[in-house]
Amino acid sequence: MKFIIVDTSVWSKALRKKSLSDDEKKMINYLKKIIRDGRVIMIGAIRQEILCGISDENRFEKLRSALEAFSDFELMEEDYITAARYFNKCRSHGIQCSMTDFLICSVATHHNFSIFALDNDFNHYKEYIDLDLVKESDWNLE
Repeated sequence: MKFIIVDTSVWSKALRKKSLSDDEKKMINYLKKIIRDGRVIMIGAIRQEILCGISDENRFEKLRSALEAFSDFELMEEDYITAARYFNKCRSHGIQCSMTDFLICSVATHHNFSIFALDNDFNHYKEYIDLDLVKESDWNLE
């Protein structure tokens, strides 16, 4: 059973209250399955991104409380150093990204975790970093 770091892009889509496409429903069902299976890895930087921008204090507290179900994975000094190396490597190839993304990449490679993200950025990083990304075909639970 492989553990999975769930990127903010997935959490944001799953937490929105709106009508969903069939693919979005599959994605959310996959997220629910890996949550039930105890395979989700949370890091503090993702928790912070999820909570940022929620101006209503009641909604903020409700979400903060719900996220308490996921303990923060303890990061090591080497995770941060490797994240900086990945940033420098990708930047030298013209790839721009967030520091949080490279921290996710570092933690995933150090601990043999997969990454579940909806944005295409991680596919660009994968050109230079050995990442295991959850593919859309993995969402099909049938």
